[in-house]
Amino acid sequence: MRVNILSIATIIILGIFLSSFGHFQPKPWVVPDKAAKTANPVKSDASSVAAGKALWSQHCSSCHGKTGLGDGNKAAQLETTPPDMSKGTFQSQSDGVLFFKTSEGRVDMPSFKKKIPDAEDIWSLVNFMRSFKK
Repeated sequence: MRVNILSIATIIILGIFLSSFGHFQPKPWVVPDKAAKTANPVKSDASSVAAGKALWSQHCSSCHGKTGLGDGNKAAQLETTPPDMSKGTFQSQSDGVLFFKTSEGRVDMPSFKKKIPDAEDIWSLVNFMRSFKK
């Protein structure tokens, strides 16, 4: 009887311990310098932001949420936690970095270079991501 209680207690404690880690966070996402330094060629105006918002609704909000908080309806199913795009750590990334990450993807973040083949559209998406600043 004592062994069974000890085994059950060990399993419960192990389960609590493992669940406390939350989602897996991968190693830092290294972006090539050339890509990081690439300037956004699309002016951030009302038209570009509106185009980015439409793409966001279609391709991004299910994981990243409507306002970029990482709280989309699919976020809990991912191995990696989507970032809160309103925070300074996200907003301090260059437009080139955001373009690269969106285009190339990694782990749970899919590549969008085939789903959104027009580079100008991805740049508009970057302009929309800037609207999440606090």
